Amino acid sequence: MKKSGLLVVLLVVTARPVAAEDLVQVFRDSQRYDATYSAARNSLVAGRERLPQGRALLLPTLNLSANATRSRVDVESRDPAVSPSFLRTPDSAGYTLTFTQPIFRAQNWMQYQQGEFQVRQAEATFGQASQDLIVRVAQAYFEVGTATITDTHEAQARYDLIAAQEIAALNDLQARRRQLQLISGKEYTELKQLRGDVKLSPPNPENVETWAELAEKQSYTVLIQEAGAEVAALEAKRASAGHLPTLDFVAQYGQAGETASTTSSVGRDTNSSSVGVQLALPLFQGGSVSSRERETAALYQRSKDELDNARRTALLTARQLYLSTLNGITQVAALEQAKVSSQSALDSNKLGYEVGIRINIDVLNAQQQLYSTERDLALARYNTILNNLRLKASAGTLREEDLEEINRALRQ
Repeated sequence: MKKSGLLVVLLVVTARPVAAEDLVQVFRDSQRYDATYSAARNSLVAGRERLPQGRALLLPTLNLSANATRSRVDVESRDPAVSPSFLRTPDSAGYTLTFTQPIFRAQNWMQYQQGEFQVRQAEATFGQASQDLIVRVAQAYFEVGTATITDTHEAQARYDLIAAQEIAALNDLQARRRQLQLISGKEYTELKQLRGDVKLSPPNPENVETWAELAEKQSYTVLIQEAGAEVAALEAKRASAGHLPTLDFVAQYGQAGETASTTSSVGRDTNSSSVGVQLALPLFQGGSVSSRERETAALYQRSKDELDNARRTALLTARQLYLSTLNGITQVAALEQAKVSSQSALDSNKLGYEVGIRINIDVLNAQQQLYSTERDLALARYNTILNNLRLKASAGTLREEDLEEINRALRQ
């Protein structure tokens, strides 16, 4: 009686009408709440500042310096007959205005070029984070949906035999809801499920090598490494430029004033100005420039190796996900047919039970087989959808519109 009462309570709780949240709304919530995505967005904002910082190294600078001095000199003779005295020195005040325009600074120019690639790298990193969020939301969303429609049915079919499994399934459902809440910041009572008549389409284009080529060229992981390699190459050149001279255009204007003093009965004002170029040639810095050259050359070679690895990994991942998506579609078709067969078997056993040629355990076994097939079918559909999203992400083509397309396949 206690078990039956518990089952009734659980069924009543889960059967209450609630507003189900769709996939796109959960994604919108996650865009506002997810800490990983927010951190990537702030990294993008910070990364974009590299360009104006690099540009500033090529633009002129204007500096103002000012000073004011008051001095007093006390004189005390060693002759006791002579009284102490002091010398009045002039008070001075002035300012200098300096204008500098770099003419040739190879390191600054290369750093400006680095800024362009660093911005490109930051944008690619954020693009990858956006795609990762889509996949994470879809995965968490469908995990919750899978637990909802399968394990509860199976528990109803044979409650006395799988009470422990039911409790574990409910605990697992709660854990998956917490995982979704971690991303979106909200707790959803009910999520929409896929329609039973949904048809899964193969990847477009239907060519594994096309997907592999796309992944090798425009995967965000590849774009990030490409930009990083360009930055490393320019950093190596910038280090080598430490041996080169620098040439600046410099203009100065200054004004100074002095008051009267013991050596001058009147004060004076002084204006000064100068215009010219300033050449600086580094001769020896203790070997630091040469060491920096060797370091950046090694780092550049490392970035090239990382780029090669990113391209190879993108190729392999795209091929695997393409085949997994096709296999998933085939598996879904087979399970859909198996569901029809399981439903026919259940109907036959029910009819046999009614006329006395079947016993109740036969009906329960057939019912359990049907629910197990439904569970496997739901998992196959969800996994195929997720693999298709991952395939698009591996090629850098995953967009929010892909979520909206899946959203239209949910039960309204």
